[in-house]
Amino acid sequence: MAEGQLRLPVDTCLLEFAKLVRRLGLKPQNVEKVLQEFGNRARKMEGEKLGLEAFAHYLDVPVSDMLRDIFSLFNEQEDNMIDIREYVIALSVVCRPAKTLETMKLAFRMFEAEEDSAITVAELACILKTALGVADLDVSRLFAAIDAEDTGKLTFGKFRSFAEHHPNFSEDYLSTDNTGRNGCPHQPKATPNAKPQTNGFCPDFSPRDNHHDTTPDDSVKKHN
Repeated sequence: MAEGQLRLPVDTCLLEFAKLVRRLGLKPQNVEKVLQEFGNRARKMEGEKLGLEAFAHYLDVPVSDMLRDIFSLFNEQEDNMIDIREYVIALSVVCRPAKTLETMKLAFRMFEAEEDSAITVAELACILKTALGVADLDVSRLFAAIDAEDTGKLTFGKFRSFAEHHPNFSEDYLSTDNTGRNGCPHQPKATPNAKPQTNGFCPDFSPRDNHHDTTPDDSVKKHN
């Protein structure tokens, strides 16, 4: 995982997400610049939730049925509110599938505490379940393995070091459950004990597969 692509469960919701992103033209031309800008804006929001209208404003697009479908993927609590950080993580995965550590670095930066640049076990669970596109994820074994000193916190540096030494940690330490994930009515049912498969992805994930689609301007409009 550390140097290559994420290994996703066969029933990941990210495939559906990637199709919607492509059809709406939300895949940016300047991926790195846009993701960093999204990440900076999301960090400043400090976990503030967005409704559908605010989400559309954030992306500078009109409300549409496809945008509602994207919104529903992250509306896990069914309260019509989403954490924009989860959208940014998912977008990073589908836009740059071969840059796992860059996605994790971005995620840590959005979630980490100001005082120690660290995250909690609950925040790691949120990050990884979003990156894998699953409904629920037990990260307790992974967190304990990385947090050898039992501090209750993880920095990106510790995570990166562990991932580099244990490239298959997702298979060895994580247990996923994708039953009941909102917004994925067309996803196949999970196969019992199915192992994650390499994220080679469908064409929706390919950076070459955007010449038929409309893509937003490289610059991201800032909203106050």
